[in-house]
Amino acid sequence: MKDPKEVEAFYERLRDELENSTDWPSKYLYKFIVKSDESKVQAIEQIFDNTGAVISKKVSSGGKYTSVSVEVQMESPEAVIVKYKEVSKIKGVISL
Repeated sequence: MKDPKEVEAFYERLRDELENSTDWPSKYLYKFIVKSDESKVQAIEQIFDNTGAVISKKVSSGGKYTSVSVEVQMESPEAVIVKYKEVSKIKGVISL
């Protein structure tokens, strides 16, 4: 697992970047890669349940990985980060 200080520094930089580059509320596009395991894909979908998110999935040509794109209206940079932190609890998910 990564150093908690590094993780928090990453989220702080992301928050600053989002505040400076976007007017809020705004649509935000999350992208995740996960081994093709339907339970993990469903876990990501559940995090965005009842948010009005548009979720699209694409399986890699070899079938080993699935990319999950989630476009959703977010209220603030902090709301974006909250969702990233929720997804980070799912083992094996890579956030892009």
